[in-house]
Amino acid sequence: MDKIIGIDIGGTKIAIGLLNTKGTLLAKKILPTDQTISPEAMVKEIYQHTIKLLSENSTSKKEILGIGIGAPGPIDTKTGQITSPPNLPDWRNIPVVDIFKQHFQLPIYFENDASAAALAEKWLGAGQAETDFVYMTISTGIGAGIYSNKQLLTGAKGNAGDIGHTVIDPSFGQCVCGQFGCLEHIASGTAIAREGSKLMGKQLSTLDVFSLYKEGEPQIVDYLNRVFQTLGAACVSMINTFEPNKIIIGGGVSSVGDLLFEPIREYVRHYALNPANRKTPIVPAELKQDAGVIGAAALVLSNKLLL
Repeated sequence: MDKIIGIDIGGTKIAIGLLNTKGTLLAKKILPTDQTISPEAMVKEIYQHTIKLLSENSTSKKEILGIGIGAPGPIDTKTGQITSPPNLPDWRNIPVVDIFKQHFQLPIYFENDASAAALAEKWLGAGQAETDFVYMTISTGIGAGIYSNKQLLTGAKGNAGDIGHTVIDPSFGQCVCGQFGCLEHIASGTAIAREGSKLMGKQLSTLDVFSLYKEGEPQIVDYLNRVFQTLGAACVSMINTFEPNKIIIGGGVSSVGDLLFEPIREYVRHYALNPANRKTPIVPAELKQDAGVIGAAALVLSNKLLL
């Protein structure tokens, strides 16, 4: 048993990975999160693709040490359920762990996706040398994985670090969670595409909006500068609350690079409460888009005390 299955469930896509115990990603399969079918049917489809991935890589179930699953919160790690994620509105109390246990007689470990990604960065990425860091994902939504005093902070049911639903500025309107002005509603990839499209009067992707920013489109420049300030404030809040040695930012939006990172660093340099913490490094995730699936696999090793 020297292989692990990692499954990263997201609001728009699902990644399934086959890894060895050293963290090498041997094979990966990506499928869209189909919200036109029932969540139970989608979970069964994940299982079928997992079996297909094993078959395509000549791997039997007997070779698998365990399965790790990361999913957007709110979740309940005690019951193994995805309970009520705002970006998956039909996924209510879905017993994802029990569904997998019907097919695999293997240990199955389950955590919030951002917490899993933080564990991945600690294992193989930008957090390897750190005893204290925060991993922030900016993608369909926004979340954080918190690694403090040499351990992952997960909360009573696995939902610690759900910073995306911290209220920042109610003037931005109502979030899918029901509150007004959540960080996620202002600064996620979904939000950037939505607001950029409104401003320009046409359908734009997140990358389109960033392209217009680089071209100097005045409305987009003004809007994204507010987004950068908002993300900077979120990082300052994390620094003031947990005092990490480093903040690692991943997720799809982080791929734009210094266009995102430099304004956030500048904000932190000015506003972190402890002057010494204004130098906190704000760095890109090293595992990029594989952090979720590698982190899901890391849950297995961590729980078996092999990591």
